[in-house]
Amino acid sequence: MVQKLNTAERAELASTLPGWSMVEGEDAIRRDFTFEDFVQAWGFMAKVALLAQAQDHHPDWRNVWNKVQITLSTHDAGGLSARDVKLARAIDAL
Repeated sequence: MVQKLNTAERAELASTLPGWSMVEGEDAIRRDFTFEDFVQAWGFMAKVALLAQAQDHHPDWRNVWNKVQITLSTHDAGGLSARDVKLARAIDAL
């Protein structure tokens, strides 16, 4: 079973995932991305989809024209887990 992040691990998120922020009212992290246009945003989403599929961990996301919002939380754990941190780092590396 996947475990939620502990207090110390959560405290490290601000320094290890600087572009991500906690979602108010949820045990999740979110990041907003902005691109030149819809095609670039869609291309980014396709790359994230391949990462997510390879990790068997799929984000909640929203796309409006050149903007992509990604929210990560591990439903099996009932909140943030190391799986979210791993996927967030992989997304940041794109």
